Amino acid sequence: MDFECIIYEKEAGVAVIKLNRPKVLNAMNKQLWLDFQAALEDSRNDPDIKTLIITGEGRAFSTGADLKESKTRSAEDYRDYLTELQEATRKIIRFEKPTIAAINGYALGSGYELALACDIRLAAEEAKIGSPEAKVTSSVTGGAMRLIQELVGPGKARELLFTAEYIDGREAERIGLVNKAVPQDQLMDKAREMAGKIAENSGFSLQIIKKGLNMARGEISLEALMDFEIEACLACVSTKERQESLQDFEDRKR
Repeated sequence: MDFECIIYEKEAGVAVIKLNRPKVLNAMNKQLWLDFQAALEDSRNDPDIKTLIITGEGRAFSTGADLKESKTRSAEDYRDYLTELQEATRKIIRFEKPTIAAINGYALGSGYELALACDIRLAAEEAKIGSPEAKVTSSVTGGAMRLIQELVGPGKARELLFTAEYIDGREAERIGLVNKAVPQDQLMDKAREMAGKIAENSGFSLQIIKKGLNMARGEISLEALMDFEIEACLACVSTKERQESLQDFEDRKR
């Protein structure tokens, strides 16, 4: 598949979407979001793909919305852009397979929000992460008002959003905004290593577990969640893959 604004690769059960507008630090325009959603859909429909890595080409993960493009938008055009952005974020949050953001550099604004929508975040130690919206008379999108609070708590979330200050990967790890900060030259190796560990597991189990985790975020009651867990477990253990997994486990013990 050929794309204008991303690089898309698949190998050994892992798909990689690399934002590819390095001359503008992977600033996001409408075409990037359209390309991104097309690759996302391909990953979703490919039974061989079990997990997805999202990263950026060059010095940035993404610096967020392309402000040069923003200046020329009418209010209606801006609404269309934001609608496309929000729809892409919904697809990431609801994506059936585990997602990993490999934050290789600047992750600002909607670029930062894209990383927040992923299941797992790895960051280069020197990465710059933050929400500059209050400095440019804008507001956050991508579900960030909820996602940031879930990760770092309401007080820290308010501090980050109200000050619009950037933090590096090390600080992001310290406060729980990212799972792990690593040296820049190790970032993709670590992301692929983690993705590989995930891809070794049952694709059906991964999808069921992720669905349950999303449900547990407050969309349903604890009672309903526990009822779902029964059905989810039964669905997994009833598969042919389950029997093969048990046999593999027995063989390894011998």
